[in-house]
Amino acid sequence: MEQDPILPILALIAAKRARLGNRLLVLGLCGAQGSGKSTLAGRLDQHLADRGVSSCVLSLDDLYLTRSDRDDLASKIHPLLRTRGVPGTHDVGLGIALIEELDAARAVRLPRFDKGYDDRAPVADWKQTPDNLQILILEGWCVGARPESEATLFAPVNALERKEDGDGLWRRFVNASLAMDYQRLFMRLDLLVFLAAPGFAVVRTWRIEQERNLRACKGRGKSDEYIARFVLHYERLTRHMLEDMPRRADLTISLRLDRSVRALTYPERTGSDQ
Repeated sequence: MEQDPILPILALIAAKRARLGNRLLVLGLCGAQGSGKSTLAGRLDQHLADRGVSSCVLSLDDLYLTRSDRDDLASKIHPLLRTRGVPGTHDVGLGIALIEELDAARAVRLPRFDKGYDDRAPVADWKQTPDNLQILILEGWCVGARPESEATLFAPVNALERKEDGDGLWRRFVNASLAMDYQRLFMRLDLLVFLAAPGFAVVRTWRIEQERNLRACKGRGKSDEYIARFVLHYERLTRHMLEDMPRRADLTISLRLDRSVRALTYPERTGSDQ
């Protein structure tokens, strides 16, 4: 029988809150594109509300740099930085500042990125948090990720890197960005939950499914060909996280091809909860 990860996550939260007292708890939720992070974050937020715990969800996607800022990066550093997603294309300083305000028990407006316009939404559209927020759920594909070693950056991992980043400038910039301010942001995480895809190959399938659903339901969505190229931007770090993250995450939720839960594992345990 498939396990629901909500109760194990709630148990981790309860144990951590018992040690933190009234301090804001920041839960990181990461995993490959299409793995179900947003759905799980929303469910968790609702379960916390049902228990009288004030919480909010902040997506790393909503911290993307504006289109103008990414255009600037593309012209000054590398054209691939025009595409949002990888480390170096987020306003990490904004995320850190928001958490500092929440740590001080002050209400903030959480930013929102409009993917339809590929730009940050007006401040008037940002969601207001309550005063004295108890839990912030920070969800995003590379939340909690660590940089790769320099030696691993030399060989390209796919056609995108081989043809459009032959000298490795883009991937070195991404890795260096991840090693700097992103680590400052991730140091604030109190708990980290990892949705582990069964491998990178399924990511393209999952993302294409998402876009086809968007086209069917809302009449908009990217083409299969666009998504096939788009996910290549994420391949290197996704593969690295699949190797590195299970050793560090407080809970790893291993998924099957259909996104059902195969196993729940904890770093201090030698076996899995099957």
